[in-house]
Amino acid sequence: MAKKSASPKKIILRILLYFIVIMVCIVTLYPYFAMFCTALKSRAEIFSIDGTILPITSVWSNFVDIWQRAPMANYMLNSLMIAGGSTIIAMLCGIPAAYALARMKFKGQTAFLGFVIVSQMFAPVVLLIGIYKVMSLLSLTDSIVGLIFINAAFNQAFTIWLLRGTFMGISPEMEQAATIDGCNRIQGMIKVLLPVAAPGIVTTLIFIFINAWNEYTVALCLISTAEKQPLTVGINIFNGYNMIEWQYLFAASLFAIVPVVILFMFIEKNLVSGLASGGVKG
Repeated sequence: MAKKSASPKKIILRILLYFIVIMVCIVTLYPYFAMFCTALKSRAEIFSIDGTILPITSVWSNFVDIWQRAPMANYMLNSLMIAGGSTIIAMLCGIPAAYALARMKFKGQTAFLGFVIVSQMFAPVVLLIGIYKVMSLLSLTDSIVGLIFINAAFNQAFTIWLLRGTFMGISPEMEQAATIDGCNRIQGMIKVLLPVAAPGIVTTLIFIFINAWNEYTVALCLISTAEKQPLTVGINIFNGYNMIEWQYLFAASLFAIVPVVILFMFIEKNLVSGLASGGVKG
């Protein structure tokens, strides 16, 4: 039997959909393309009046020069420690809190949920003076440990809210069956709930890591020692008083994107399902 051909209306809609997707991709990726092209240009070509987007002569040595002009490896290591440490702390604190809000009933639960939502409304820059005073009192200014705790705190509300939705989307009968088999509540959560909630946990993890990796304002105000600066602050070394070295600044910025891209490549299969599970109403 001959296969029925698609109607002209469906073909037009499909072409329109592909066109929209292509345009969105172009608009999204164009800034990165411009960064890459600028990173390949010489200083003279960047400031040339007749300059174009594409480099006339590709200067690949710019990607090597930034490692000689600045301690890029140290900056990236600091960013990895800050992002990784804050992610671990936020998850260790957020998972039990989200589990309690999803499975237990207690007085003040609604008020606590409201507090979680309200706390997410405050940007770090609004609380910058208070943060600096608290960090000074705890002797954590100019400290990577202090940045880890701050980033973990500011991502805590997001962690609790998203994981609570993930846990509420999982049937509690699974944990009850584990209890019948001899598991207590904690063992049931670890052995049954967390493996099923893996997509939502991975999604939450990647968002916390990205937020901590991209954080700039608090790190700029708290860190004064160059050896302790994260990558977002350290690359300002190419932003001089008299001239910005755009080719080096964009080359360093491209290196800053690499860890996040690699992380996305590993978890992209769980990303969509995790976002969907975290959006359960409860």
